[in-house]
Amino acid sequence: MRVSIDSTTCQGHGRCYDLAPDLFGEDEEGYATLTEVTADQDVPSDREHDARLAAANCPESAVLVHEQARV
Repeated sequence: MRVSIDSTTCQGHGRCYDLAPDLFGEDEEGYATLTEVTADQDVPSDREHDARLAAANCPESAVLVHEQARV
């Protein structure tokens, strides 16, 4: 699974980094960013549930989850 943030729709509500602070952070203006854990957009397999939860709770749907087939 991969994750990204659509910076054009993020409004800085912070739900993603409240729910999964190791996966998402905030910039100096409060908009969502990826952390060191997700900087390459890959989500550790044991954190996929939290990435989905963050995406589901984003009011603007700015957290994007990209499902990938496991090889």
